[in-house]
Amino acid sequence: MKRTVIRELLDNPSFGQTVCVKGWVRTRRGSKQVAFVALNDGSTINNIQIVIDLGNFDEEMLKDITTGACLRVEGRLVESQGQGQSAEIQAKEVKIYGKADPSVYPLQKKGHSLEFLREIAYLRPRTNTFGAVFRLRHHLAFAIHDYFNKKGFYYFHTPIITGSDAEGAGQMFHVTALDPDNLPKTDEGKVDYAQDFFGRHTNLTVSGQLEGELGAMALGGIYTFGPTFRAENSNTPRHLAEFWMIEPEVAFYDINDNMDMAEEFLKYVISYALEHGKDDIDFLAKMYDNELVTRLKFILDSKFIRLTYTEGVEILEKSGRKFEFPVYWGADLQSEHERYLVEEHFKCPVIMTDYPKEIKSFYMKQNEDGKTVRGMDVLFPKIGEIIGGSEREADYDKLLRRINELNMSLDSLWWYLDTRRFGTAPHAGFGLGFERLVLFVTGMTNIRDVIPFPRTPKNAEF
Repeated sequence: MKRTVIRELLDNPSFGQTVCVKGWVRTRRGSKQVAFVALNDGSTINNIQIVIDLGNFDEEMLKDITTGACLRVEGRLVESQGQGQSAEIQAKEVKIYGKADPSVYPLQKKGHSLEFLREIAYLRPRTNTFGAVFRLRHHLAFAIHDYFNKKGFYYFHTPIITGSDAEGAGQMFHVTALDPDNLPKTDEGKVDYAQDFFGRHTNLTVSGQLEGELGAMALGGIYTFGPTFRAENSNTPRHLAEFWMIEPEVAFYDINDNMDMAEEFLKYVISYALEHGKDDIDFLAKMYDNELVTRLKFILDSKFIRLTYTEGVEILEKSGRKFEFPVYWGADLQSEHERYLVEEHFKCPVIMTDYPKEIKSFYMKQNEDGKTVRGMDVLFPKIGEIIGGSEREADYDKLLRRINELNMSLDSLWWYLDTRRFGTAPHAGFGLGFERLVLFVTGMTNIRDVIPFPRTPKNAEF
């Protein structure tokens, strides 16, 4: 008999019909005559109750129906007489696909700390919490593709292995096929990367932006959505060494078009998650963050305030608030500053623009004042910056001058500069760290808990 996923059974129950379900046992309880098994197949936060009349089944087989075991069940779908569920299955056939020895199976019927579950990340998707988080991660990923497809953008695949550093930060993972125990050296005693696989020094990408700009200057509007890497030794609840980035780049957009797109985009994907992941969001709100739904709707209902960095600094300086990090013009604003503006001063999301050029990346369009650039950050409650972007510098001479000021390598950026020589045009884009978005939508507090297998300093397990 064909399997029906539990979500479909619970959404549209056809009482009286014989159905087949397959899934993993969450709990088992009962008496000498009957057993009640909560079965979950990952399609929904909700379990379906299996009612097993013990007299109709082999006693030895029934002993193996324990938490974690995988079952196939055929039976009659009926309205439930008990509390906590609307439907249940009266079992006629039960097959055990896989046992789970209760003496060693780590997930038992009790609360487990998130720290413990990170140690068994290969099993944590079976818990209610992580089932909810990863289903919401899917909904958000789908909504991202859906939004850009409807807008006429093209999904553009940028390289994961690259010879350039988009951020100029130098915190990159090196990629090499050379034997670490027998490295070839140049006459100067340096590693001779000319003998490496790619014939040059290469890294894992920190951003697809630079290559994405090339796509935008031919296709009009593109977006990337792929893995990115940072070799920062930051062991914090907000940092990962491997994470996913969404980066739209659009020809003929200026900073204002960019801000409009960022606000519309965020509202679209959050609205999609609220509609399609309601049960999961409600569960996470109940278990972890009772203000979650209110905060998500707050984003949808608010018009994002737009102000310059200079205006923001003035507000912070006049606030009378003693911040951990001092505020002054030229400072790189911290999360505490951003959250003050959003949560206390404006009480709505904020898009801040026109940052000092010294604290922003080389590719941002320079303003006429010679001090600021047309960068923008979208600031949210609870997390601070969620999007960073800018209008890009389209002037060849200004871009070249900035690259030289920062002592960046022209050898690895010649092709990027060439786009300013051959049909340059105004263009803009932004970057959104996907895990930062999932963190906001799920109400989780540690970024390690919104990606299936987190990569952090001293940790590459699973």
